[in-house]
Amino acid sequence: MDEQDLVYLTNYIGGSFVEHSGRDWMDVLEPATGRVYAKVPLSGPGTIDSAVEAAREAQPGWGSLSPDDRADWLDKIADQLESSYEEIALLESRDTGKPISLARSLDASRSVTNFRFFAGMIREQEPEIFDTDDSTNYVLYKPVGVGALITPWNLPLYLLSWKVAPAIGMGNTVVCKPSELTPMTADLLMRAVDSVGLPAGVINLVHGDGIGAGAPLVEHPDVDLVSFTGGTSTGEKVASSAAPMFKKVSLELGGKNSSIVFADCDMEDTVAGVVRSGFLNQGQVCLCGSRVLVEDSIYDEFEEKFVESVEALSIGDPSDESTQLGALISKEHLQKVRGYVDLALEEGGTILTGGEPCLPSDLGGGNWMAPTVISGLSPHSRCSTEEIFGPVVTLHRFETDDEALEIANCTRYGLAGSVWTSNLERGRRFSESIETGMVWINAWLHRDLRVPFGGVKDSGVGREGGKWSLGFFSEAMNVCVKHN
Repeated sequence: MDEQDLVYLTNYIGGSFVEHSGRDWMDVLEPATGRVYAKVPLSGPGTIDSAVEAAREAQPGWGSLSPDDRADWLDKIADQLESSYEEIALLESRDTGKPISLARSLDASRSVTNFRFFAGMIREQEPEIFDTDDSTNYVLYKPVGVGALITPWNLPLYLLSWKVAPAIGMGNTVVCKPSELTPMTADLLMRAVDSVGLPAGVINLVHGDGIGAGAPLVEHPDVDLVSFTGGTSTGEKVASSAAPMFKKVSLELGGKNSSIVFADCDMEDTVAGVVRSGFLNQGQVCLCGSRVLVEDSIYDEFEEKFVESVEALSIGDPSDESTQLGALISKEHLQKVRGYVDLALEEGGTILTGGEPCLPSDLGGGNWMAPTVISGLSPHSRCSTEEIFGPVVTLHRFETDDEALEIANCTRYGLAGSVWTSNLERGRRFSESIETGMVWINAWLHRDLRVPFGGVKDSGVGREGGKWSLGFFSEAMNVCVKHN
């Protein structure tokens, strides 16, 4: 692509698109081809200061609007995004390397739904009143102030809208810092916000990397809350930076999730569900079931059917409607994932399928890797317990429920999991013993937006989703009225 054809992105501050004043830019690459197609500004502390100041100035007026008025603005943004539905899918597929069909059904759909969902929740909030013999207590939910919203590269607009909608819906103003690897749909959201005429400063966006933009944003004294989704190591830094100023913090971090397959499962449905949970978005979803625990009596049958299903997945051009698996996000990430495959061999594992780069025709410059299934590893090995975040799944046998539970709980993470059995009582009982924030029984990623989302242990702090999001993005205040 010629230099003049590149897209040069801008920040969005105080209701205006602001050209980057610095000289530092970063290439935006297509994961499928390795080609540069855009430039993203590497903003610094001065730009962060401007964005936070704009948010601070806008907050009193925005926070004074009624909840219904703010909900109306959320619906206006949803309408605008819906009119750009296909553009969202195309940009997301190109930016992340995921199949266009997934970008439509998951990313574009949820980005619109998030704004509509929280608009409805805000309108439906019931007054909280507590009476005693001689007094009445009522609860107010006031804005926290200015929020820093930091989002990852795997589900860019899906997760940005998941934070923006409840944050501004509860009266806060925000500064968004999307991943510098996938900035295109964040820019689209700012175009939507600008088009509907949202009051200036309510939503601001600053592009940049973690050191130049993310750290100054988290550390800024005029930022009151931080909502971060990303890797556990970065989350540790976010927490340590925010803690001295007692900022509200929500951290949705890594995962190493188990899919537990019992002998009485529906084999056909379970294989399909576990393949999906292991390889959706090339395994680049924090909820993916990257370790599969199978009861010994059906292990051989399951392994055979599972490997057959994985090998049948269609890998190729993300813009092709028939593609099921696309490219990994970057060459650096591909190298990391391949390093774990090499480690698996050192740890005594057997590669049942995959393990090598796969190069679709005409896409040799992309970040391609065949979906990989590994058996024979100890459940305590590094490959079985560390987050790989790629198309790599390990298989493990178990004989008893206690053994399966010990394997499921032997990682530092506790985000999600799935249990596959025809005995729903057994499934519920087992699920409640897993050290995790979320479990699906005979399903995976079957989302109800009203329920809490988040993990335990090194998978994060706090919960978002439904009333938990509204609670995080507000300060509860009690007023007690003594009766005469």
